[in-house]
Amino acid sequence: MQKIVPFLWFDHQAEEAANFYTSIFKRAKLLNISHYGEAAAAPSEKGKVMTVTFQLEGQTFMALNGGPHFKFTPAISFFVNCDSTEEVDAYWTRLSKGGTVLMELGVYPFSEKFGWVQDRFGVSWQVNLGHHEQKITPSLMFVGAQHGKAEQAMNDYISLFEQSAVERIDRYGAEDGEMAGTVKHALFTLAGQEFKAMDSGLNHSFNFTEAISLFVNCNTQEEVDALWDKLSEGGVIQQCGWLKDKYGVSWQIIPTILGELLQDPDQGKAQRVMQAMLQMKKIEIATLKQAYER
Repeated sequence: MQKIVPFLWFDHQAEEAANFYTSIFKRAKLLNISHYGEAAAAPSEKGKVMTVTFQLEGQTFMALNGGPHFKFTPAISFFVNCDSTEEVDAYWTRLSKGGTVLMELGVYPFSEKFGWVQDRFGVSWQVNLGHHEQKITPSLMFVGAQHGKAEQAMNDYISLFEQSAVERIDRYGAEDGEMAGTVKHALFTLAGQEFKAMDSGLNHSFNFTEAISLFVNCNTQEEVDALWDKLSEGGVIQQCGWLKDKYGVSWQIIPTILGELLQDPDQGKAQRVMQAMLQMKKIEIATLKQAYER
């Protein structure tokens, strides 16, 4: 099971978006679709698609129909490594249709061919010519009040997970028009998965939002407790296993047993678990089991 899963919050387009992405990328497929049940916030939602789990290039993603509360921003984007110019062009054509170009597709000092686009759903993609084993890499951009904190954030994150390290850091020089020494590009791994990070001191009108969170599959209550305590320090505790860390990045700290209980064919048990979870901030496995067995 993938330890950390990018989790995308849509208004009502989760299934449409998942179908769109799986039609574009190779080695892509839908894995699971869940529906709102008796615990739906509004009666009109009952029976409608709640979450869609899908894979792109062997990596798992989740999408939620959660309502119009959060908007995607380029603060978290997905960096796509392409083996040929033809592949770059193909991804760019599909992802940019109906979207917004942030950096035109072209030649840059750091790449022979690169472009940055928000697709028609608002999700940001960086399409780049350059082979890499992990095809799609989540990329975090630290701007505004978080500018200059990319390196500190990476070091904090790698201290929390096994198989984690900062693999490479390229820093801005004085000639770059940015704060010298801050992170120009960085690659790091968490639980064996690759992520990118960068600082930008430009006057951006966006920052991190809950529209993209990092969903962490936890095996035990002890793991939930440790990650919850460390990631929420200086941040904001929210409902249902959600929190914002001190950098503004959203995380979901979720025991794997929650998904197992919610998928139980006995809908009465599954709904009791859902109702119990909705009352929680940090997820407590013992309370979930009590609701399930009641």
